[in-house]
Amino acid sequence: MNFGHVSVMLAEVLEALDIKPNGSYLDCTLGGGGHARAIAEKLSVDGLIVGLDRDEDAISAATENLSGVTCDVKIVRGNFDELDKILDDSNVDKLDGIIFDLGVSSHQIDTAERGFSYMKDSPLDMRMDRRQRLTAYDVINTYDEARLAKIFSEYGEERFSKRIAAAICRARNLNPIATTGELVKIIDRHVPRTKNGGHPAKRIFQAVRIEVNGELEILASALKQAIKRLKIGGRLAVITFHSLEDRIVKETFKQSAQGCICPKNFPVCVCNHKAEIKILGKAKLPTDDETERNSRAKSAKLRVVEKIFDDANQ
Repeated sequence: MNFGHVSVMLAEVLEALDIKPNGSYLDCTLGGGGHARAIAEKLSVDGLIVGLDRDEDAISAATENLSGVTCDVKIVRGNFDELDKILDDSNVDKLDGIIFDLGVSSHQIDTAERGFSYMKDSPLDMRMDRRQRLTAYDVINTYDEARLAKIFSEYGEERFSKRIAAAICRARNLNPIATTGELVKIIDRHVPRTKNGGHPAKRIFQAVRIEVNGELEILASALKQAIKRLKIGGRLAVITFHSLEDRIVKETFKQSAQGCICPKNFPVCVCNHKAEIKILGKAKLPTDDETERNSRAKSAKLRVVEKIFDDANQ
């Protein structure tokens, strides 16, 4: 399978995870297996790499990509909000490192029939897991005007959200909106172009994709599960591609890195709350060389934390 996805910030991820040859590692967003393969190549026969993805195409591509490595490999089709159950079912306990590479893959965007791209005319779909029932068609054709506007505003940060939602509802009253091309034409007619703002459909497609796949509502929970599954000294690396994801990651890490949570007017700590992690520096950005070679890396940010306390051991 041609799963043409270039792994973003690969060298930085490998450095951040500080790979131990006999360690256990988890890739929560397996994709074509680029990050997982690079990790596996640093592992011995005693090492383990576990890969999760909800996209059947990714599972097939990653299985092929990871063939021939010497370490133990476990590949599971599932979503990262099921992380705890998947690891339990796989008889995996604590891990030395975990990677999340969030967002949509190049393969998903470039495969026209998946309906992720505003530049290719195809049926409205956008499901990362094609076993689920909700599609982009359902969102665009069944959500009421207020709900559409809210999604466009919150998930797409679109200032013309109400105007676009109203136009969609008028259009679908005549005929259902069945394809990405039809949706793009509606957006084009109602959103003014700006020099540096990019295509106006980009924000709407992002918003619909996030809604269809529940991307943001499960992220904080998945990160907390991941932190719990790290060994002391284990690392968690997360790559985000837009401000909504990054805000959730940053806030979740901040909460987990907080020690005492007593009210400020308490003279002494009585909560005994311990910080689970320490944040390893500021968010890293891709190099200029990488963004020139891979335009999809331009908005990437890498945040890394290290596990410092495990209440299960107390």
